[in-house]
Amino acid sequence: MPLALLALAIGAFGIGTTEFVIMGLLPEVAGDFGVSIPTAGFLVTGYALGVMFGAPLMTVLGTKVSRKRMLMLLMGLFIVGNLLSALAPAFAVMLIGRVVASLAHGAFFGIGSVVAAELVAPDKKAGAIAMMFTGLTVANVVGVPLGTLVGQSVGWRVTFGIVAGLGVLGLFGIARLVPDLPKPEGVRLRHEVAAFKNVQVLLAMAMTVLGFGGVFAAITYIAPMMTDVTGFAEGSVTWLLVLFGLGMVGGNLIGGSFADRALMPMLYVSLGGLAVVLALFTLTAHNKILAAVTIVLVGALGFATVPPLQKRVLDQAHGAPTLASAMNIGAFNLGNALAAWLGGLVIAGGLGYTAPNWVGALLAAAALGLAVLSAALERRDSAPSTVVAAGVPAEQRTPAPH
Repeated sequence: MPLALLALAIGAFGIGTTEFVIMGLLPEVAGDFGVSIPTAGFLVTGYALGVMFGAPLMTVLGTKVSRKRMLMLLMGLFIVGNLLSALAPAFAVMLIGRVVASLAHGAFFGIGSVVAAELVAPDKKAGAIAMMFTGLTVANVVGVPLGTLVGQSVGWRVTFGIVAGLGVLGLFGIARLVPDLPKPEGVRLRHEVAAFKNVQVLLAMAMTVLGFGGVFAAITYIAPMMTDVTGFAEGSVTWLLVLFGLGMVGGNLIGGSFADRALMPMLYVSLGGLAVVLALFTLTAHNKILAAVTIVLVGALGFATVPPLQKRVLDQAHGAPTLASAMNIGAFNLGNALAAWLGGLVIAGGLGYTAPNWVGALLAAAALGLAVLSAALERRDSAPSTVVAAGVPAEQRTPAPH
């Protein structure tokens, strides 16, 4: 794997850290600005919305710029957003900083996926994408716990200052290590938009929304589930999330490796396994050891879908993949928001803290159904269209008119 992938992974590490570390620092931020915890929660919501809307916006704005230069500009935007958060004199300013940083998220992973795939041989594309996403998964194991610890010990502003420093490191790495790949000739914005006419692209994005949404239906409410149902102490939740992150790292690497060999079978196994494990989570949540093992499996199976789904979008949007790739990153965040909302509904309905696991299982099963449908349509479209007359030897069969 080329060193350029390391630069992309460093950028992904910084982005993953800033996305999730705020969840552990909400009490400190709320206390400093004198706002309620629900109000501070807008820092999470605002970031997610920024990713969804920023992915297509920044990708469209970058159609006239080389991909390397656009990645550098996105890292610059990320640095500015985190510095603004670190130095914010008021809550509204910090919210603006979070939104500014989030605008880089979707386009960075979207364009970065395209660049990563172009840096390697065709049979290693999913592995290269997985290598970049390793930065995001490792952020959940290392960056988020350390960032939370630093924020709680010496102040949350220091955490965001450090994250901005990670952005500087990523920017320097991209500038030095990522080659200035030529843009495909003749590809215009209308070609990028035209990719969405392909039903396979839309099916892949729908699989992304439902499949990864299944993960977040459960993980969003992991703290009350583990403390109220399983019986863990509140301080244990951080380490349970580290287990989840370790599962993500392993699943991401396995998904990238096997997707290069058999993409659709990898999706069948990961989505099917995710649906079963999430359904079982309603039972295993009552036992500490089984719950911990299940959390690792949810992370592994959930993130095993990421490289194959991202590669699926790139393959189906061939010739103009950049916008579709970025939009698929937005689809991950849309799935997160949808699943968190649905999980909240079943809890509010009095079904208990394990009920979101069933929501996640149904979402993952629906994604598996779409994967089977996608493969069936692909086989139908690739089947030779021939008219075979009874009794006519094979060598005399003539193609049907189109």
